[in-house]
Amino acid sequence: MSTATRTGGGVPVLYPRGLPGLDRTLVMGIVNVTPDSFSDGGRWSDPRRAVAHGLALIDEGADILDVGGESTRPGAVRPPVEEELRRVLPVVRELAATGVPVSVDTMRAEVAARAVEAGATLVNDVSGGLADPAMLPLVAQAGTPYVAMHWRGHSAGMQTNAVYDDVVAEVVDELRLRAEAALHAGIPPDRLILDPGLGFAKHADHNWQLLARLREVVALGQPVLVGAARKSFLGHLLADPSTGLPRPAPLRDAATSAVSVLAAAQGAWCVRVHDVASTSDAVRVTARWGLEAAAAAMRMPLL
Repeated sequence: MSTATRTGGGVPVLYPRGLPGLDRTLVMGIVNVTPDSFSDGGRWSDPRRAVAHGLALIDEGADILDVGGESTRPGAVRPPVEEELRRVLPVVRELAATGVPVSVDTMRAEVAARAVEAGATLVNDVSGGLADPAMLPLVAQAGTPYVAMHWRGHSAGMQTNAVYDDVVAEVVDELRLRAEAALHAGIPPDRLILDPGLGFAKHADHNWQLLARLREVVALGQPVLVGAARKSFLGHLLADPSTGLPRPAPLRDAATSAVSVLAAAQGAWCVRVHDVASTSDAVRVTARWGLEAAAAAMRMPLL
């Protein structure tokens, strides 16, 4: 279990050693350097623009920046490792040089190793170590915090694996196995973070069930990262009533902030978002409300 807890949203929030520890849920700003992201593909593929975007997210209130060079949208094709390195390394290096906490979003041990050398302080692996057997030993040796996400296969075919009897129970069980694998590989428990993997091998109803029962994921005893930013289950919920078309990804930020508030209230350590400014305000409000709620509960007379 992680070494300390803070209070956010009225419930304990675990936080990992080696990353910011604040009295609220943290905000991770997304810096996609891919040409094919579902949300902002191509906007930040130029390293100079990506760095400027990352620094702007810090100004808006991001606590961590997550730099990724491989799109993991459903159906995406993996780039060669050389291309992923070309996309990621200059941006990680420049952002880390400013003192900003930088995460590298990768499933490849080679990319993780090179990014850590360039200054990344967190490895965010959407495969939880399943895509590359060298990942867990690499992270253990590097000593960086590590995010293990729930995963059932690469993007090209992952939605065919979205079959569950009880999605929450199965995700919790599978995350527990990934946590055990990470600990067995030598990753310290106070540097391990779990992510339920919203949208990865999950249909819309699965995502809503996971959010409603997020405390069961938190109960695994590790800090929890939640990434709902602009995902399709929000677009379908907010579909145009006249056409039935999902709301476009860039117009899902208000809904993302609502999910971030509810995740924070259930004990999420960090939320991963595109629109940092609104989410940064939202988690601060949630934390303040939670503190008052906790204080009020302590003052309440017993019946």
